[in-house]
Amino acid sequence: MSVTRRGLVAGNWKMHGSRAANASLVAGVRAALPAGADCVLCPPAVYLADVAAALAGSSIGLGAQDVSPEAAQGAYTGEWSGAMLRDVGCSHVIVGHSERRARHGESDALVARKTAAALAAGLVPIVCVGETLEERDAGATAAVVGRQLEAVLAGCGVEAFRSAVLAYEPVWAIGTGRTATPEQAQEIHALLRGLIRARDAIIGGSVRVLYGGSVKASNARELFAMPDIDGGLIGGASLKADEFTAIVAAVPG
Repeated sequence: MSVTRRGLVAGNWKMHGSRAANASLVAGVRAALPAGADCVLCPPAVYLADVAAALAGSSIGLGAQDVSPEAAQGAYTGEWSGAMLRDVGCSHVIVGHSERRARHGESDALVARKTAAALAAGLVPIVCVGETLEERDAGATAAVVGRQLEAVLAGCGVEAFRSAVLAYEPVWAIGTGRTATPEQAQEIHALLRGLIRARDAIIGGSVRVLYGGSVKASNARELFAMPDIDGGLIGGASLKADEFTAIVAAVPG
């Protein structure tokens, strides 16, 4: 069954930016963004309200980089709920990024809880999976990304991916200048889609799977031409308006 999926490009600014730099970046993206493009900007949480205001009247979505697994308000110092993110204008949120998993000890189970919390708040979670260099060299890529995805499927059900987005980010290709070849990326994207399709053929065919591993304007078109790569989760390149919009333009219409 052939399914047409709309491409998506999400820019993860990580811990970068200032009010002045963000205003300039958003203005540059708005000025050069291709018509009809589907993209989301994910600034640090302290700048969400400012960026929301700068995006007002545009088609660009606003995303957060993390969300609390707790749905209610309460004594969770340093956390922010999905409802709070919606309140400041977010439509999307990244969950399970490799840096959160590695540096903050986020488990597969916690990522599943955060996915559920995002969905309950009406946010679109961008669920990240990916393997380290050691895991790849050990031939464990399929086992690792499969385990990470299965935790979300077990905790949230396949129905979650009617709206949730999946992002494959090989850890060894993030910020290293190394990039999986289009064929390597396609292999894992097809694997991930197949795991979802095994639960539900329609959802598996329609879920958007993004690639996040040193995507640049120079390699985006070749990556996005692969049949199971539906866009990108962009890190450093999203901090340059011309580079980011060139990547967005590389997504097939």
